[in-house]
Amino acid sequence: MPLSAAEIARHPAALRGVQEQSRALIHIYETSPRLAAVFATQQRWLLGHVGLALHFRRDPNDRRTEMTIARFIEVVRRNSVASRNTAEAFVKEMLHYNIAEYISASGDGRAHPLRVTAGTVETFTGWIYAHLRTLDHIDGGTRLATFLDRPEMLPILQPLIADGLLTSEGVREPGPTFSLFIWLNNGGIVMDWLMCGIDPEDVHLERIPTGVISVSEFAHWLKLSRTHLARKLHDAEALGSIGWVGQRGHSVMWVSRQFFDEYMTVQASKLAVVDEAFEACLSALKGR
Repeated sequence: MPLSAAEIARHPAALRGVQEQSRALIHIYETSPRLAAVFATQQRWLLGHVGLALHFRRDPNDRRTEMTIARFIEVVRRNSVASRNTAEAFVKEMLHYNIAEYISASGDGRAHPLRVTAGTVETFTGWIYAHLRTLDHIDGGTRLATFLDRPEMLPILQPLIADGLLTSEGVREPGPTFSLFIWLNNGGIVMDWLMCGIDPEDVHLERIPTGVISVSEFAHWLKLSRTHLARKLHDAEALGSIGWVGQRGHSVMWVSRQFFDEYMTVQASKLAVVDEAFEACLSALKGR
């Protein structure tokens, strides 16, 4: 049986597993910043999963299943992820940076078949590794080993994950502070970095210290405008979600217990989606 979000959230090993997962995602950001930009906001993150699902579900022998801009926009609109213009601009950006590519040199506008590049698939596979490893840490399972032994799982597993993310209330309707950050470019990485610096022994506190001191250094590392990041941090501070132990900019930043709980709720919801998809994928393969 897959783990539920509630089971994951209350498990004593959850935080350390999520922190290790976040470090793995930060490493992906550091080594592939252009590709990581695909997942810079929650909207782009969902758009990326939609594109990957269409890529993996296509049948080379059936042109009706090919990924095209028109089909991508249709799925995006049906699931209320983004507007038509945003979806189309996203695909054009992916093509520009070689994250996706046209299958052939000739084609007709929105009906021209696309695919995700091999490098993109390879990097995304690291995202799956990180989440399966976290689930294994929580219950001592062998999901990652199974996945590594069965590469045929990937094209079945990812679309199931995408389906789950698109319908998960816990993922798509997070708390107010989490929502504030997910509309910031690289906002997910901002939160991952903050939460990675938390000592698990401190999570019972109302104000939980992080490892962040300098906003300028933080913004430089993220390649963000210091002004833009500072504005978001100010908004979060106004909500009572972050602050500084001492003088601003010269002491450790803290996050509120409520913000921490929001973050862990989203992580648990996402992991539950991955676990349910993993179980469904194994069942599908057994039936073949």
